[in-house]
Amino acid sequence: MSAAGRATHAEHFESLERQAHAARLGIWVFLASEVLLFGAAFALFVTYQVQFSRAFATGVSHNTKYLGTLNTGVLLLSSALVAIAVHALRGGHARLAARLVGGTVALGLAFLAVKGVEYRTHFDEGIYPGGVGHYFAEHRARGLSEFWTLYYGMTALHAIHVTIGVVVLGVLGLRIVRGRIGRADAYRLEVGALYWHLVDVIWIFLWPLFYLA
Repeated sequence: MSAAGRATHAEHFESLERQAHAARLGIWVFLASEVLLFGAAFALFVTYQVQFSRAFATGVSHNTKYLGTLNTGVLLLSSALVAIAVHALRGGHARLAARLVGGTVALGLAFLAVKGVEYRTHFDEGIYPGGVGHYFAEHRARGLSEFWTLYYGMTALHAIHVTIGVVVLGVLGLRIVRGRIGRADAYRLEVGALYWHLVDVIWIFLWPLFYLA
């Protein structure tokens, strides 16, 4: 923001509109690459699921469905909050937008906390990536190690994305509070919100695979 409180664009852009367009295009290209990354992981999961359907059903039945469902609700609510925050900032309600972004960040941290509890429970049960732990000595179904390795790998990768999203939205929220992002350059928050929506959508696919299928 300039001294007069108006949004300015970088020198290599002709206008703020061009800068906003470039930012939106950039985030969509980035999101497409992320879809390819997780798409490959989903394809690997389905391949193993077809090969070891009984073992994968056993793994799903052992997962804590209420925690997975709770986290689904947490992320859906967080996406709604950040979407409303973008709308509020565009309308000039910076204080409301900052509070909504703060709520989104808090829900993201809650998601990570619940996931941590779930990991701790599995570790206590002797379930580790790579088929290591006493759980696998008691359940010798072929394919169980593949299920749990994919579970840890895919959910941990998603948790990393959640962590990045929390940091990004936290920084954006602080900039809104300090008046460095306002109505004129609300696209900055929009870009962060688009990333957060991707995090939400990916979990919507992970949830049925690991908790319901």
